[in-house]
Amino acid sequence: MTKILILQGGFNEEHKVSLNTSKEIAKAFKKLKIKFKTLTVNPITFENDILEYSNDYICFNALHGPFGEDGKIQKILKRNKFNVTHSNQSSSSNCFNKIKSKEIISKQNILTPRYDVIKIKDIDVKYLKNIKVKFGKFILKPASSGSSNGLVIIKSNRDLLLFYEKLIKFKNSFKKNENFLIEEYISGKELTVSVIKNQLNYEPLEVTEIVSLNKTYDYQAKYTKGFSKHFIPARITKQKHKQCLELSLKIHNIFKCNTLSRVDFILSDRENKIYFLEINSQPGMTKMSLLPEQAKFKKISFEYIVKELINNSK
Repeated sequence: MTKILILQGGFNEEHKVSLNTSKEIAKAFKKLKIKFKTLTVNPITFENDILEYSNDYICFNALHGPFGEDGKIQKILKRNKFNVTHSNQSSSSNCFNKIKSKEIISKQNILTPRYDVIKIKDIDVKYLKNIKVKFGKFILKPASSGSSNGLVIIKSNRDLLLFYEKLIKFKNSFKKNENFLIEEYISGKELTVSVIKNQLNYEPLEVTEIVSLNKTYDYQAKYTKGFSKHFIPARITKQKHKQCLELSLKIHNIFKCNTLSRVDFILSDRENKIYFLEINSQPGMTKMSLLPEQAKFKKISFEYIVKELINNSK
């Protein structure tokens, strides 16, 4: 009989998202009549805590953010011979680190917004003003963070100065050597495509167009009802729709993701070109999440996805 251990929680800003994902996974297991246990993960003690379970348990990774998505927990589980859902250490690390993923994509001749990398301790007003001259409008985001946490858009000198004032105020909450990704801001339609394993083959599900009622599709817009609208399929041409589906599958394969992923794009207003933004090897599985929404549109049940994750655990 299959033994399942749901890993949830973690000590980061996505703790609540993880608990909501875990809640939906637990509901699915109950519907499937599969018994499971739940472990609330403490990253500090996890390596000892997991040894309380025999390694014939399949670990269902319901964590989000650092430790859960960045390859760290995958490394510990692999070392202790546990099978775990989603992608392996290498794929998870490459997807979660926005700088690594941009470097990988750039080498594949796939369009992505121009970018720069700087350590938090080196950011000053002069640097920000130079970047504004180079990129015009730009986005700042921590290199390793999920759910758009810490994302800031700089459109004017006022935005720039307000951001710098906040940075000075909260600088101690960041590690001095933590990298920030500075990315050219491209105005356009925000699009996303989920890719899942359907029996033997991987297939892109659908293209969703996201319209955020906030300035960006940030944490609040992602997880608060009424703060964003999703159009499925996206309101784009057949040619761009096909291109999005093909690109998402290609990118999924480049990163060697296991079972599923979600790829985010922007369709530029000015050039009408599709730009890669990021890939998520562990998309949210909450009621508000995009992947379950796309699966439902394609008449694929949530329980089917959960079973695929278990069947393809490694």
